[in-house]
Amino acid sequence: MTDILFLLAPVLAAALVAQASPGPATLAISREAMLHGRKAGVALALGVTTGSWIWSAVAAGGMSAIILASEWAIIGLRFAAAVYLGWLAFKSAKAALRTEATSGAPSSPRTSGSYIRGLLIHLTNPKAILFFGALYAFGLPVGATGGTVLMIAGAVALQSILIFVGLALLFSHRRIAEGYWRFRRVFESVFAAVFGSAAASFLVSAVQSLFARLQRVPG
Repeated sequence: MTDILFLLAPVLAAALVAQASPGPATLAISREAMLHGRKAGVALALGVTTGSWIWSAVAAGGMSAIILASEWAIIGLRFAAAVYLGWLAFKSAKAALRTEATSGAPSSPRTSGSYIRGLLIHLTNPKAILFFGALYAFGLPVGATGGTVLMIAGAVALQSILIFVGLALLFSHRRIAEGYWRFRRVFESVFAAVFGSAAASFLVSAVQSLFARLQRVPG
């Protein structure tokens, strides 16, 4: 039992910092929960969680090394992340500029749409595959068995759903949602700035990588 805890503790601690830190995924969950209510927030959180599980499975199965070895795959992911986060920034900026009065009652979009948005946020994030690749590369002991890999992947998966769904439940609380509607334009401006800066970062990184790759193509 002690050996298992000794193995899991650093892996789960690293995953906790990465998953709970403010970023596009956590902010999107918070926004969805405050704007559209608990069901939509949980649906988006489950989408993010599914994306996290997919990248975790890819990394645990050793496929992350293949993806990371392909510059074109990483460049493509960065462009996809820039486009999607740019779209989220546009939506938040548009909401921030809207001046009409709002009732304070959350609208209820289809939960399938919220789920897909959450899934896309994580699947288009190249930092996720980098993180999980590093997590398993340094967190797994040498000669780890398949059972050990499954145990660690399962623990990380359980922690991710607790964190992301917990965020959705927290920010869908009535008082927090009321605070959002009272300061809606401020919140949306912050969301737009965060999503926009993340999109710009991915775009710059993608363009730089693309030019560097093209310069190495034989003339």
